[in-house]
Amino acid sequence: MGEADKDAGRNAGPGLDSDAGPGGDADAIALTVNGRPLSLRVDAGRSLLDVLRNDLGLKASHFGCGAGLCGACMVMLDGHAVPACDTPMWSAAGKDVLTVEGLGNADAPHPVQRAFIAEQAAQCGYCTSGMLIAAASLLRRCPHPTEAQIRAGLERNLCRCGTHPRVLRAVARAAADASPSHAPVQGRSSDDGQRQ
Repeated sequence: MGEADKDAGRNAGPGLDSDAGPGGDADAIALTVNGRPLSLRVDAGRSLLDVLRNDLGLKASHFGCGAGLCGACMVMLDGHAVPACDTPMWSAAGKDVLTVEGLGNADAPHPVQRAFIAEQAAQCGYCTSGMLIAAASLLRRCPHPTEAQIRAGLERNLCRCGTHPRVLRAVARAAADASPSHAPVQGRSSDDGQRQ
């Protein structure tokens, strides 16, 4: 199979996958999603985004460009923000995946979520989950970022509604408000993959 065919298959939906295991069978892939250990039988070439949305029902990460360039699909993979649309399942094997559903909830929102609300940083909301994940990942690595570090940390996230000034304020606010005890840590999850 050529590289172009492999690249196309990474974003394919069920039944259209390339990079299949021996004989085109599904592969057993163990990973942790939002604190929940899972063993999935999926084609190792399917995108992480496809599996999260279509197999696990975690719909907050959105399909935007399909090339990992817009940030709408960002998730954390072992603590680093990555575009799930072009992350094949084989590369997530054995790793911890954190989606925005696992970042926080209405009863215990993550500081980034609280700051986005306070700064009205979401307009249409399509890019918001990716922005939240990128911001939380940045704050995990750099708890007190400068404005330049915030801009660099969000450079892979596109917002067509033009709320970037609010997003920058929200991330700075989250850094100021965050305590070390509220770092993005994966918690115990319910059966639907949402953090409890």
